[in-house]
Amino acid sequence: MPNTIITIARSYGSGGRTIGKMVAEKLGYAYYDRNLIYLASDKSGIDIRLLFEHDENVKKGIIDKISEIGVKSIPPESRNFSSSEEIFNTQARVIKDLADLGDAVMIGRCAGHILKGSGHKLVRVFIWASPEKCLETVMNKFSISAAEAKRTINDIDRHRREYFKYYTGNDWDSAKNYDLSICIDDLPPEEAVDRIIDFSRIIR
Repeated sequence: MPNTIITIARSYGSGGRTIGKMVAEKLGYAYYDRNLIYLASDKSGIDIRLLFEHDENVKKGIIDKISEIGVKSIPPESRNFSSSEEIFNTQARVIKDLADLGDAVMIGRCAGHILKGSGHKLVRVFIWASPEKCLETVMNKFSISAAEAKRTINDIDRHRREYFKYYTGNDWDSAKNYDLSICIDDLPPEEAVDRIIDFSRIIR
């Protein structure tokens, strides 16, 4: 029987991770985020430090070699190519295995792309907020200056954009890659949770 898998991509500072966890708790679903890295390490034997280093991040040297249409053009003998590919494929196998185990909420890591065609009921969500909202959230959360918060947001969102583009060939923040897009600027987290749950119940 197909399981329901809700995948959540999010801009940094939007609160997407927190919302995803709230959705999982309210539905009684399994919740997977950074624990995917530990599971991938256990499954593959890859050093966990290497997995964290590559998580939702592609080095600039790799990105520079991607064609305009997203085709990967790095020679197989490249060490960076091999390690990045191995890490992504290992994590992808873990994501597929976990989807087979039961209903779940999965955060980031191209899960929505990886699980396409899996036979499960897939609900792909993108959570975002205005730059001003994200800036305010990050400044308050880490007690840092506006300049430092802006730099952090730009760096992390760039990494996520490049990671998604490299492994899927698509644009990370394009609506066509998701079933539901939610801006949380004026939306309490609890209401965002309810919208995701309501949508998950009507989507086929």
